[in-house]
Amino acid sequence: MIKLKTKFYLKLLSTIFVAMLDEIIRFALKEDIGDGDHSTLACVPVNAIGSANLLVKEPGILAGVEVAKRIYEIYDPLLEVTWFKMDGDNVQPGEIAFIVKGSSQSILSTERLVLNFMQRMSGIATQTAKILDEIKGCTTKLLDTRKTTPGIRYLEKWAVKIGGGDNHRFGLYDMIMLKDNHIDYAGGIIPAIEKTKSYLQHTNKSLALEVEVRNMSELLEVLSIGGVQRIMLDNFTPEQLNEALKLIPNELQTEASGGITLQNIRAYAETGVQFISVGALTHSVKSLDLSLKAVF
Repeated sequence: MIKLKTKFYLKLLSTIFVAMLDEIIRFALKEDIGDGDHSTLACVPVNAIGSANLLVKEPGILAGVEVAKRIYEIYDPLLEVTWFKMDGDNVQPGEIAFIVKGSSQSILSTERLVLNFMQRMSGIATQTAKILDEIKGCTTKLLDTRKTTPGIRYLEKWAVKIGGGDNHRFGLYDMIMLKDNHIDYAGGIIPAIEKTKSYLQHTNKSLALEVEVRNMSELLEVLSIGGVQRIMLDNFTPEQLNEALKLIPNELQTEASGGITLQNIRAYAETGVQFISVGALTHSVKSLDLSLKAVF
């Protein structure tokens, strides 16, 4: 067996994230198997032993190896898995990521779950790496967003990290981000920030505050009141972004978002903006083609 490259996984091995991963897997098993994998139970003997290869069918970045490992540990700890590829590895068609041996029934009952998670995560990691390649040499960090699949955000954000990107806030609870609707409902930039400062003081919470601005006028309002840690410049062109960055003090973090594609991201990164957030990392990704094939 080989040692897996799982720095991000090890970093998140806190009780909450281990529990979250196991909960995702147990729910997915229940969703898929229900009262039994009757296709397998009907024709495969309970004592049958088999093996299968995880076959790569298109080039990309592999992700979800640790998830597959945990699926097998939860469902059938007696399964033996030999790993040839690690999370973050570049893979090519025809390569084998791992071989699983043991109960044929267990291999069949977990086949689709392992593939669904690994294909989805590998697609995200591949997309992330592709976008990062476009901004190679720039100091800008690539961020994901909350535009994720409900219930498996943890896995999708994990895949972004495996692909070389960085994570934005995980949810609504670990950072305050005042977007356009918050600002409009609150009556404008200044009252939104003032109310947020009051809320943080009253609740004794030390959450970072990010504010989205849609134009130069809103940017000037944020700068006039202060008290924020990051400014998101939404739907600015690279030229507008350059002008805005000249006004923002160095101690404030800057983020560009909205209308940024693979074709124009280089122009945004070359402005020197600290972060670029791209929802397409997780919300519109093609899964990587992988297959689990029985070996005889």
